[in-house]
Amino acid sequence: MMLEVDDLVVRYGAATALDGVSLRVDDAELVALVGPNGAGKTSLVNAISGLVRPVSGRIHVGGRVAQVPEGRQMFGELSVEDNLRLGAWRHRPKDTGPIYELLPDLQRLRRQRADTLSGGQQQMVAVGRALMARPDLLVVDELSLGLAPMIAAQLVEHLAVLNRSQGTAVLLIEQEVGLAFELCSRAYVLESGQIVAAGSTAQLRDAPELQDAYFGGLDVEGTEG
Repeated sequence: MMLEVDDLVVRYGAATALDGVSLRVDDAELVALVGPNGAGKTSLVNAISGLVRPVSGRIHVGGRVAQVPEGRQMFGELSVEDNLRLGAWRHRPKDTGPIYELLPDLQRLRRQRADTLSGGQQQMVAVGRALMARPDLLVVDELSLGLAPMIAAQLVEHLAVLNRSQGTAVLLIEQEVGLAFELCSRAYVLESGQIVAAGSTAQLRDAPELQDAYFGGLDVEGTEG
């Protein structure tokens, strides 16, 4: 098992962000965590990455973890190449070649300042920077945030290629259910700090009560239902 979260509780003062959350990601598995704004998704990401200390519960990680943070968080004054190399600060050599093979659009942008890139290009850099750490598990927080649907779909395909070619496990935290279900075969639904549903994406796709309550009346293809 690559990741196991057991009965996790996270609080900020008197506010409870996560209340007894449990989930798992197996080796080379693609898993989605979906839910509305304020559900606690980013709190879970930060707890897995060690940025937030839980009040109770257990997190077990079976390999290296790298996070693609919400909002991309570029070093805008640095080039694409330098942003990528920062992801490998604990490794030698800092070879960016494999990242350009996976994300070839970045090759022509390698000398360009990160703050001059489009949102989709910056998200590619954020993914590439995380991959420079050679993770066994990639945790992606809100991949589609602020991106056109076509660009987000292209990034999802890059993650699928990464999983097929290198066996990298992915935990995708996402509001866009259709996008998450396109990539992942299994999913968890987080609401108000608790897991309210879990199962295969096929099972969740066919659950009308979940569509009405958590998916905003949208089907998993992103069309009005």
